[in-house]
Amino acid sequence: MDKPALKSSAIRTIELEYEAVENLTTRINDEFISACEIILQCQGRVIVMGIGKSGHIANKIAATLASTGTPAQFVHAAEASHGDIGMVTDRDVVIAISNSGTTPELETILPVLKRKGVPLIALTGNPASLLARQANANLDASVEQEACPLGLAPTTSTTAALVLGDALAMALLDARGFTAEDFALSHPGGNLGRRLLLKVSDIMHAGDAIPRVSEGTSVRESLLEISAKKLGMTTVTNQANEVSGVFTDGDLRRFLDEGRDIHNTPIKEVMTTTFKSITPNSLASEAAKIMQDNEVYTLLVMDDSSGFSGIVAMHDLLKANVV
Repeated sequence: MDKPALKSSAIRTIELEYEAVENLTTRINDEFISACEIILQCQGRVIVMGIGKSGHIANKIAATLASTGTPAQFVHAAEASHGDIGMVTDRDVVIAISNSGTTPELETILPVLKRKGVPLIALTGNPASLLARQANANLDASVEQEACPLGLAPTTSTTAALVLGDALAMALLDARGFTAEDFALSHPGGNLGRRLLLKVSDIMHAGDAIPRVSEGTSVRESLLEISAKKLGMTTVTNQANEVSGVFTDGDLRRFLDEGRDIHNTPIKEVMTTTFKSITPNSLASEAAKIMQDNEVYTLLVMDDSSGFSGIVAMHDLLKANVV
């Protein structure tokens, strides 16, 4: 194994692909702007087509568009001429990806697209090709050479196509005013989705799970409630069943330092009457920020219409991967 040769080959590949990507900045021209305008005016979906390595790139570009505010779908170019072209309507836009611009499977469906009146955007490495000439807009992804030493395996060309597709998707994202909240709606299972979509009401403790004692309850009995409910605190309610205070682990430490009688001291005398709260419709991420800013581990959940409705704890946020 020639280790220096392996390193040299890898560096050569990176340098060639870096140069090709850098050259793409000169291709952000009127054709690129036209492609953006065509997609922004589209009433349907963006259908991204390709075959072989270009097909893999097309699939990724379609996924990126779909997750960033542009409805998109990948259709395999070979399958398109065997029925899948029926997925394309006159409300759609087609992006056809081919390095040579002469892919037979794509050339076959060009007349169908014309007849349907479907706008065509080409992403090619050959601006003089039939595909590029037939397109309403052509994105020039041409490269001087492949990184493959044989000049055969698609390497630099697929990287250029991928980057140009990402540039198109991000330009559209900006034009649409796509936000992080919009992104979360497309990624409800990811960390961002959980942070931006999960509400306090989804994870709070409610009903019998709430630790609750009356103002006349002794500190000893209150500790039993704290231990049973496992939230490190208890709420204290008055005769009207309203929350008048809380008793936490911190309050207990201060109480023990004072050497007071645990059996005969009513919780009302040692509870904390001020406490942090949040509404049930607030985002869980907001609860995390309030806890962190105030160095507390629980928040009371207070509903404007019905009053106290639950408790949310830091370990609930950790369990939900919010923090």
